[in-house]
Amino acid sequence: MVIDNAAARPRLDNRSRDRVEPRPKAGPGPQPTGPVTVPSGVSVKDLSQALGVAAAQIIKIMMGLGEMVTITQTLSDEAVQVIATEVKREVTIKHVAEEDELPEVFEDAEEDLAARPPVVTIMGHVDHGKTTLLDAIRESSVVETEAGGITQHIGAYQVEHNGRRITFLDTPGHEAFTAMRARGAKVTDIAVLVVAADDGVMPQTKESIAHARAAKVPIVVAVNKIDTPDANTERVRSELATEGLQPEEWGGETQFSDVSAKEKRNLDDLLERVLLVADAELELTANPKADASGPIIESRLDVGRGAVATKLIQRGTLKVGDAIVAGDAWGKVRALYNYRGEKVREANPGDPIEIIGFDKPPQAGEMSRVVENERQARHHANIRGERVRREQLAKRRPAGVSLESLYTQMQEGDIQDLNLVLKADVDGSVEAAVSELQKIQHPEVRVNVIHTGVGGISENDVMLAAASSGMVVGFNVRPNAEARASAEREGVEIRSYSVIYRLTEDLEQALVGMLKPVTTEETLGEAEVRQLFRVSRLGTIAGCHVTTGVVRRSAQVRVVRDGTVIYDTSISQLKRFKDDVREVEEGFECGILLEGFNDVKEGDVLEAYEVRQVERTDLSTDVA
Repeated sequence: MVIDNAAARPRLDNRSRDRVEPRPKAGPGPQPTGPVTVPSGVSVKDLSQALGVAAAQIIKIMMGLGEMVTITQTLSDEAVQVIATEVKREVTIKHVAEEDELPEVFEDAEEDLAARPPVVTIMGHVDHGKTTLLDAIRESSVVETEAGGITQHIGAYQVEHNGRRITFLDTPGHEAFTAMRARGAKVTDIAVLVVAADDGVMPQTKESIAHARAAKVPIVVAVNKIDTPDANTERVRSELATEGLQPEEWGGETQFSDVSAKEKRNLDDLLERVLLVADAELELTANPKADASGPIIESRLDVGRGAVATKLIQRGTLKVGDAIVAGDAWGKVRALYNYRGEKVREANPGDPIEIIGFDKPPQAGEMSRVVENERQARHHANIRGERVRREQLAKRRPAGVSLESLYTQMQEGDIQDLNLVLKADVDGSVEAAVSELQKIQHPEVRVNVIHTGVGGISENDVMLAAASSGMVVGFNVRPNAEARASAEREGVEIRSYSVIYRLTEDLEQALVGMLKPVTTEETLGEAEVRQLFRVSRLGTIAGCHVTTGVVRRSAQVRVVRDGTVIYDTSISQLKRFKDDVREVEEGFECGILLEGFNDVKEGDVLEAYEVRQVERTDLSTDVA
């Protein structure tokens, strides 16, 4: 006999089953509490994971700020800081440029190290003779090719002295190229500060000293133009001593050399002092057997050759056929050219070299390195490109308009944008031009650079400018035939420049033309109401005596009674006796009929004035 024990087993409903076998509840777990570091352009999802808070909470915070975001949307740096404050966390935002500043550390065996030439940067104030000095040292004519006699790019060259090579970087002296000079100082071993003996220490001289000190490189001073009649080398030494550069002959540590680039005097002495500092203060060695790495000094788009980049080899040997990556640009080295323009098969540490083979011009200042193969180079470039795009996307203004921003715009008035497509021959010039344009600030108008690029002006650039009602600006580049035809068809203005002064001056004038005219008021005269004449067909005519100035028929009129303005209108009719007149001068009587106002009293004063629109002549914010 089979006995069913089912009835004997206790019945477990859902509650008792849950009580007997409780399911563990997933808790939030330990949440991070310390400071966190996130990349610029971080998405809502990634920020929520880094902070350990729900993405919904971040979206709610952004809604409170009047901005709707999705979980995959990138956030601006300001939004990240606001969110961090709301959740009471410390957040550090890491930008792409800051990631570049982290130097790579290599451990090379002592036997693999070999001496390399020192890298020297020529720095100083504009027109103090930096390029002329370098021109004299290497016996060429670089300065003749520079627009306006001002160096617009970074040039890299090599010279030989007593069997030893020295690599020179020539950096622009104009204030617009501060970033380029700073970049030059970062990759250099020694800074040669050029100071004109007839001019002394100037603003860019002090700036160059600051850049060199920030880069922690020794300074050698070249006192140039000693051939001029009013040269005073002692005054230059005294002024530089106050800047902390004490001459060696005065008991200091700074090497000074008095030279004349024009007459090529004492150039050997300057090179000797450069090598002396290199031997005494620096250990200039590198491993030539490693994969090549070093910064991109300059880049441009060359017709026929494609992307051309100038690189300074800091370590390793670069060879034709190497796979190379620099930021978001990658490629395979198809050809190498030395500073003389000669084709070479390889480049050693300390050499400046022109590289052909990148898929696009890499950004100046990017660290370039050789990788295993082209696939790996493309992979690294794509990762970096995505990182840069996310950061740029986060910097864009949101398309939507919140109530707060709408109210602000209503209070401040509409801001007019001068949209620009900016093209230049090299990346450094793009960087400098954008930096200068960002300095132009005005509450009514602003420069909005919608696109930048390296190379000639193409039809796509013109179409982009046409779509945004902007203009195309070229720096040392020209439009092709298709671009010209398209610009004429679309009505897009193309302007080309070779000197940055003219670029900024013209754009400032263009912005002045966009400013609204200033409204000014000019008081013409006053008339006292002495008698009233009522005409049924017209209304009340005020018989007046002009006490000051003149009353014109085209003028506006304020009716002043007992010192208070009670009405503001215009003159409908102005008569002398029975004749209509244009104006009545001081001391004469006249009859005035006001437009839309009949409640004139004897003793009222009619103040006549004109409102004029005055065109603005500069970007001054004073609109009195």
